[in-house]
Amino acid sequence: MSSAPRPHYTAFRSRFLAGDVLLGTFVKTPTAHANEILGGVGFDFVVIDEEHAPFDRGTIDLALLGARAGNIAGLVRVSDTGRLLAALDDGATGVLVPHVDSATRAAEVVALCRYRGGQRGFSNTTRAGGYGGRGIWQHVDAQDSEIAVIAMIEDPHALDHVEEILATPGLDGAFIGRGDLTVALGASGMESPETRSAAERILAAAGKVGKPICIMVASAAEAADWKALGASAFIVSSDQGLMRMMAAKVAADFAPLAKAPA
Repeated sequence: MSSAPRPHYTAFRSRFLAGDVLLGTFVKTPTAHANEILGGVGFDFVVIDEEHAPFDRGTIDLALLGARAGNIAGLVRVSDTGRLLAALDDGATGVLVPHVDSATRAAEVVALCRYRGGQRGFSNTTRAGGYGGRGIWQHVDAQDSEIAVIAMIEDPHALDHVEEILATPGLDGAFIGRGDLTVALGASGMESPETRSAAERILAAAGKVGKPICIMVASAAEAADWKALGASAFIVSSDQGLMRMMAAKVAADFAPLAKAPA
């Protein structure tokens, strides 16, 4: 029985904007292999975590190459906006930008990621430009249409401006940073009433301006809950978390053998 071919990784932005249900995970191990595997099993995207994992320009470059090999959208969570250009030139399909807490900040981020009407430094001799294979305006148009720019809303004071932030032209959507919100709010956990209220406030604002939302979840059941509230892209664990989960299961399955008589 044949199955429909998977969408090309460059379709991520259009699928995200259309509100398609998308499955991704964080990648924290500086290698290309995890992305190839995740693409091979059917994940839609990975977020290469430059903010909280040991990635540098070289390892991000290799990880993005692995994403292309696995036909999976490779996004990069940058540690600061000074890292955006490198990620995009190396072939990122999109970026997650932490701590976007105002419309002014959102507009600055968008400008750094867009050519037309923006301030992105030009080069088409990069992986993103086919190493010179794309002409100037072919490269400009392709990048401006394919790159997803996603703001991370994770600061309590951003909630008072969330509709303005999400309405920023050129900003494609937002990721709800429940971890940071939980810590900043002094809440008991990500499912606390305070954190949930903040997340629902962001989702409501996104609905008003027609922007998609990505959120991290622990399971498909939890994703269904947030989908009912308007989220459409879901990040589950990380490459390290998934490996730890499976390794723990295998270790538990084998534990009785050590106790069994020879």
